[in-house]
Amino acid sequence: MKQKLKLIKKYLQKDSLRKLTRQGLWIGQYARRYWKAMVLYTLLGVMGTGVSLVSSLISKDLVDIITGHETGRLISTFAAMIGFSIGNILVAQASGYASTLINLKVDTEIKNDIFAKMMVTDWESLTTYHTGDLVTRWSSDASNIASGILNWIPNLIIYTVRFISALAIVIYYDPTFAIFALLGIPFSALLSKPLLKRMSKNNQRSAQMNAKLYGFNQETFSNIQTIKAFDLIKFYIEKLGSLQKEYIGMRLEFQRMSILTSILMSIIGFIVSYSCYGWGIYRVWSGAISYGTMTMFLSLSGTLTGSVNSLVSLVPSAISLGISAGRLMDIVEMPQEDYSADREVEQFAEKYRASGIGLAMEDLSYTYHTGTEVFSKASLEAWPHEIIALVGPSGEGKTTMLRLILSLLRAQGGEAWIGAGEDREQRIALSPSTRKLFSYVPQGNTMFSGTIAENMRNVKPEATDEEIVEALKLACAWEFVEKLPDGIESMVKERGGGFSEGQAQRLSIARALLRKSPILLLDEATSALDVATERKVLKNIMTDTYPRTCIVTTHRPTVLGICTRVYAIRGKKCEELGEKEILEMEKDF
Repeated sequence: MKQKLKLIKKYLQKDSLRKLTRQGLWIGQYARRYWKAMVLYTLLGVMGTGVSLVSSLISKDLVDIITGHETGRLISTFAAMIGFSIGNILVAQASGYASTLINLKVDTEIKNDIFAKMMVTDWESLTTYHTGDLVTRWSSDASNIASGILNWIPNLIIYTVRFISALAIVIYYDPTFAIFALLGIPFSALLSKPLLKRMSKNNQRSAQMNAKLYGFNQETFSNIQTIKAFDLIKFYIEKLGSLQKEYIGMRLEFQRMSILTSILMSIIGFIVSYSCYGWGIYRVWSGAISYGTMTMFLSLSGTLTGSVNSLVSLVPSAISLGISAGRLMDIVEMPQEDYSADREVEQFAEKYRASGIGLAMEDLSYTYHTGTEVFSKASLEAWPHEIIALVGPSGEGKTTMLRLILSLLRAQGGEAWIGAGEDREQRIALSPSTRKLFSYVPQGNTMFSGTIAENMRNVKPEATDEEIVEALKLACAWEFVEKLPDGIESMVKERGGGFSEGQAQRLSIARALLRKSPILLLDEATSALDVATERKVLKNIMTDTYPRTCIVTTHRPTVLGICTRVYAIRGKKCEELGEKEILEMEKDF
């Protein structure tokens, strides 16, 4: 049993090393991009170290001159000291400014890169994460990577150069002093081991807790209307208090460990400092060194101890970087969507847009990653100037079908393609690239904050005011927009605030129509409209001269009479309904 435990421990250590190596290589791909910035930052840091050490030497000479050990160079030495002090300030400020400038640039670029990778990550895989967690990973973890890239390797070089150069000067003037100056290093290394373990655990818990808090706040503010309606204010305040209490407890636990470690490190620092001070007094008293040399030693002993502590602090920084890298790798290393057919789809759209583009699905099978089978050999088709309805009970797969059409989900079997309206033999398989041929109005409110015109131009930036008004008319939205004081320049609040659910739906439909995509998908997009308005909107779409293919999911059979075909999703299939069954559905509604 004991032998087995040893083998498990050995495997875990090997696995951790492998994980750290992968994380290091992943960070390295970004570090290589910014090697020039890292070199500049390192040179500035080394320059600052050089100026500081030369200042210490000049300070030694100045003290020796004042105490009478050397004469005749007081003015020149004092001037040199002032000059190097000013130089030290200028180098420090230049280094700080360059570091801030580079850090902002690198942080922005890395966040853009991570954002782009997250946006093309497989949608189904991405939905396993809370949006608050995703935002935390993108913002905090990406910033940590950017900061680490610019600081970790340069600081490793800077602190090493600082330690070696300070030690060389000490050994040059009095080798015995180096022994006292280095007394604290073994103790610092010994104390750092338990702290590093706690640091690693704390960083992981802290990242998870930050994501949890962010997600809670995001959901709370997004659903404040529901919270008020159910009189849940007290419950959510108490829940926030509970989360904050958990966070504070976690932070204080680590803080207590840090305080204990700091006290011990400070005691060691005092012992080292006073040992250096006592040895320096003895060496001055015995005539072995000058008073100026002793003050320089005391200064350099602080530099040596500080350099060692700084080098030790790079270890938890590396752990923190590894954790951030791992959290980002979890996302960006998920399956990526394939946009390799972009050019082919653009050429297809250009050739057949005038006559219209439809789609067909044949023997489609899809099972969720949880194991729930939704479709088995389901088939449907929709072509230009048609409105195709998908009906069926909630949870049977209507929305899933639209997500399969949009390639947000990938079918495990069957075929699905877009086809030319005039020559249906011309086809391209559905993929993320074919989304540019779709306009989609999902369930719920999808309006963004900004003006109505800005919302419309999100999907078509070059749209004229006239085109926007025309789209609003088709969606039966112009009848209330034209009465607003600012018309299409009227403000829309977050999630469509300021408008009723029905008005927001019509604005969403207008935005989709403005894009003039060959295929329009409406997922319960008319559910908040009265029957008369719903029929009018669909008739406008039907009679529009643009060769549009429209697929609509609905719970209300009252509009089925104006649809070209009706498919019922049941028994994991899409079955086309006959006229008699449609009439019965309308009658029973």
